[in-house]
Amino acid sequence: MPEPRPLRFFNSLTRAIEPLSPIAPPAVSLYCCGPTVYNYAHIGNLRTYVFEDLLQRVIRSAGYDLHHVMNITDVGHLQSDADDGDDKMMLAAMREQRSPWDIARFYEDEFFRHTDMLGIVRPDTVCRATEHIPQMIRMIETLIKRGHAYSVDGNVYFDTSTFPTYADFARLRMDAQEATERVDEDTRKRNPQDFVLWFSQSKYPNQIMKWDSPWGTGFPGWHIECSAMATTYLSETIDIHCGGIDHITVHHTNEIAQSECCFGHRWVNTWLHGEFLVVDDAKMSKSTGDFLHLDRLVEAGYEPMDYRYLLLTGHYRARLSFSFDALDGARQALKTLRNLMHDWSYAARESDAVRDDHITDWREEFWEELANDLHIPNALAVAWKMARDTNLAPAEKLTLMSGFDDILGLDLATVNESRALTDDLMALIRQREDARENRDWVTADAIRDDLLAKGVIIKDRTDGTDWELVR
Repeated sequence: MPEPRPLRFFNSLTRAIEPLSPIAPPAVSLYCCGPTVYNYAHIGNLRTYVFEDLLQRVIRSAGYDLHHVMNITDVGHLQSDADDGDDKMMLAAMREQRSPWDIARFYEDEFFRHTDMLGIVRPDTVCRATEHIPQMIRMIETLIKRGHAYSVDGNVYFDTSTFPTYADFARLRMDAQEATERVDEDTRKRNPQDFVLWFSQSKYPNQIMKWDSPWGTGFPGWHIECSAMATTYLSETIDIHCGGIDHITVHHTNEIAQSECCFGHRWVNTWLHGEFLVVDDAKMSKSTGDFLHLDRLVEAGYEPMDYRYLLLTGHYRARLSFSFDALDGARQALKTLRNLMHDWSYAARESDAVRDDHITDWREEFWEELANDLHIPNALAVAWKMARDTNLAPAEKLTLMSGFDDILGLDLATVNESRALTDDLMALIRQREDARENRDWVTADAIRDDLLAKGVIIKDRTDGTDWELVR
């Protein structure tokens, strides 16, 4: 078996681009923070999952044996990523007059329906927090035994003073943290920065989602869930942990503290974080109560892959601005790519065989962008440059773009019957392109009118023709 290809990623832990060095190559362990299933995932949430989908595609294509684990948070996530606010699942249950269990299963199914629509490959392991309470309790017991956690009135807290490097990951200023925490201070805590591992005392004494524990009947804190589940399915040391950039200061900082105090060594070697999707310079979130989710885009006439294409135009570590104008541009670019694939497929029937010496350099150029911190926008630019290379035969372009799409995930090779053209219509488009090349405008215009009568709208490009079947 050949050695896996080298990959380089920006590690949030060291703030540097580093080679991927798996613990036990060719195996790679990847844990991704999944959704809190109390509502639809807004399109900003989905940017993170598309980034993680691209990551897993690249890791597998590099030749690694990947185990991708993602959790489902169906209990314990409060409105704030810290320990204040109301339980998101309880709020949803009250809002919709359904049990939190029903809420969780409904929105979990909706989440995966949306990710399927975007071509996101499902993780190898999906684990629900509610099904791993014993593992969380055991981890909390270990932290108490080792002097890193304490119980007060049935709540269990992690003692951040026992982890001297607590502030390092997020570059936190602890004095600023203390000033913020004093606003809604929990008097049970020894230190303002301490966080809850187990709630037996909460705002909802009649909460349905409760379990027995050594400290009382209650539910886990959000942070302990990820540590316990990641360790259950991977190990006490993980190659890569992913999430949104907003997880750095609280959730991932707390995961590191509790995990490394429990195990006594570094828990994760490489941390990758995706940036926000923004609208009018504001982070897209659900806090306004009215937010864009994927079905809203479909209702507005867009295909899910139009949105995926838009996400490919921004590097995962750079903020990406969303607008419908930008989505229109992505839709047009995707339409052109699909038309090119259809055109190449038609032309390749009579073209020469694929010449390896013609496509190897293109494959390497595309791959180098992927290997360099998952630079998908540059890789997409390589794909477009290849598409316009007049030295490549249609069959060679088809082969290259099909391989590129294994990573891009735009499903370019699947031709929807509603947008496919017959051989006769493709032949007319070719005849018109020949007429344009020969500056025979009369013939070109006549064929254009004939195509329109047959339900095909065409738009000329400098290097070809875009078309759309309207009936």
